[in-house]
Amino acid sequence: MSARENLLAFMREKAYRPMTIKELFSRFAIAKDQAKTMKKLLQDLAEEGLIFKNSKGRYGLPDKMDLIVGRIEGNPRGFAFLIPDNPGSEDVFINRENMRGAMHNDKVFVRSFPQSTGKRQEGEVVRVLERANRRIVGNFEQSRYFGFVVPDNKRIFYDLFIPREEMKGASHNQKVVAEITRWPDQKRNPEGRIVEVLGFKEEPGVDIEAIIHQLGLPQEFPADVKRELSAIPREIDRQEIANRADLRQLPMVTIDGADAKDLDDAVSLEDLGSGKVRLGVHIADVSFYVGEGSELDQEAFNRGTSIYLVDRVIPMLPPQLSNGICSLNPGVERLTLSVLITYQLEPFKILAQEITPSVIKSNYRLTYEQVGRILLEQDQKVMAQYADFVPQLKLMNQLRGKLRAQRLAGGSVDFEFPEVKVILNQTGQAIELKKREHGIPEQLIEEFMIAANQVVAEEMSWREIPFVYRVHDQPDPDRLQDFNQFIHNFGYHLKGLNHEIHPGAFQDLLEAIKDKPEERVINTMLLRSMKKAIYSPQNIGHFGLALQYYCHFTSPIRRYPDLLIHRIIKEVLTQGYLSQQRMEKLQEGLYHIAEHSSLQERRAMEAERDSVDLKKMEFMQDKIGQVFEGIINGVTNYGLYVELPNTVEGLVHVENLKDDYYHFNESQVCLIGESTRKVYRFGEQVKVIVDRVNLDERQLDFVLAEQ
Repeated sequence: MSARENLLAFMREKAYRPMTIKELFSRFAIAKDQAKTMKKLLQDLAEEGLIFKNSKGRYGLPDKMDLIVGRIEGNPRGFAFLIPDNPGSEDVFINRENMRGAMHNDKVFVRSFPQSTGKRQEGEVVRVLERANRRIVGNFEQSRYFGFVVPDNKRIFYDLFIPREEMKGASHNQKVVAEITRWPDQKRNPEGRIVEVLGFKEEPGVDIEAIIHQLGLPQEFPADVKRELSAIPREIDRQEIANRADLRQLPMVTIDGADAKDLDDAVSLEDLGSGKVRLGVHIADVSFYVGEGSELDQEAFNRGTSIYLVDRVIPMLPPQLSNGICSLNPGVERLTLSVLITYQLEPFKILAQEITPSVIKSNYRLTYEQVGRILLEQDQKVMAQYADFVPQLKLMNQLRGKLRAQRLAGGSVDFEFPEVKVILNQTGQAIELKKREHGIPEQLIEEFMIAANQVVAEEMSWREIPFVYRVHDQPDPDRLQDFNQFIHNFGYHLKGLNHEIHPGAFQDLLEAIKDKPEERVINTMLLRSMKKAIYSPQNIGHFGLALQYYCHFTSPIRRYPDLLIHRIIKEVLTQGYLSQQRMEKLQEGLYHIAEHSSLQERRAMEAERDSVDLKKMEFMQDKIGQVFEGIINGVTNYGLYVELPNTVEGLVHVENLKDDYYHFNESQVCLIGESTRKVYRFGEQVKVIVDRVNLDERQLDFVLAEQ
């Protein structure tokens, strides 16, 4: 057992009471030459939130001190939730008065208040462990003697005070980057200085530049990374082929979006006869080129993930890797890590599975659209072009159907939200909002990737190897009760709430509401009631997929956890075991890697969503006064949220309902007219007029066309 685990195990003992550093030195007989190492260990564990040092200098476990460690998730309305590091813990509500200067995405210790029956758990921030927002991007508002930066990220609900001497020539209404020099507290906003002026917010390109700066990630790769990159060959190492399974003669294909350049997965399917098939999921072996601890590796870790904004990609790895030697382009040999799964089709079950380093040569690069033309439209021209691969595609579709049916029968929750692709003109202006399809071609790859991820996670768990899992905990009971009460208004209810709920109950509900007017709003509310999936060294299963074992293995070009676990898997496969020293090193590092990866994923998702929302608002700017049909997908005491078919959402303010005074009925979640008794509720279709578009707030206001 490592010193780290030994210390934590000691603190977990029932008889343990918080000790000073002197008492711990005495208990573990720490010699003078070991004192520095012990102090560093205590400091690291405290920074990770695994132990807590109280005001009297005593160390103990947070849960024994009634403390919860996690990340703050801010809400634009001025409150927040603690998302605990322990995926099995409930989220904690924190009002603004109890934030103690903590900000969105900060890592903190929270003390929960005594909980009243049926009430959501609430608490207060005790200590900020790690600041996530060293810099703020926003609009500069200038007065004579000082200024404020109003953050673009509305989850950060503090304006940043800028003294006159720190304005650096910024002008009113410019978009700026400011560095925080003094953190907020209960009575004072944060203070800072302007470090960069991006330009006036109306200027082309400034809006997306602001989102990029908000991430705090450079678009250019550092010089040290570029130097390492120059040493990576353009073709695979011929000698390495002898160390791998040679799958170059196996017919296979990559299937992705038309604009994808980083092709990190290829699939194959062999008909073995007698109702048996062998699925191959072949993933680019990025770890062969990105060594552990290298400059490339450190930069990939810092970025955590590739980020897909509306007009560009900020890649985790340089394009020379992601679009070059690691991309599984057709007709070229590539090093891969393959998962091979043999299925019996009737009755459907797995007969064998294998994970192996490999070398492949993909035959074709197909788009989702082309696969749809073959499988759904029977397009003769496209079928003739890929005639030698059409039988495999048809067999793949048969396997897709069986995998999907098995997954849904097991209770996997399958949300269907319309996604939108923003089409831009040459100057970056939004000119079209195009719905993304998620049909059979997309499902085909999705099911194969889920199958591979599951096999890998189960294999590593069975071997008891330190690993990073993709986990998703059960929803909080209070949130489920609130959600159940909400769907009662539509005549639905969740089964099994009095016991440990099974994800199948959610899938039954989703089937019941399919194609109904209330489908979108119930989907949205259900998603909000569930916890977020995260990365964790602790495997608690994946509730949403109804799987006991799951990980992210299939995208090492664009996700750091995938790259990390490729290294672990290859070590295990080539050596057959991991040394005790290696196991301890992994155990010590995986917690931090998993937490950082989860944070970077969350930041990337926020940036991606912000860039799409911004361009949606931009698209609607010239449509003021136009009439659209939409559906009510939200009802509050201050108005109605209406979504248009192009996925744009806007608010009809209650004061703009001119034909009556309307009051919010909380139990029925609707607005009711005082005199007319007219009711506005979820799922109703309405005609609206675009009244106002506010790009800064990402907000669109409607008025009803018919009142």
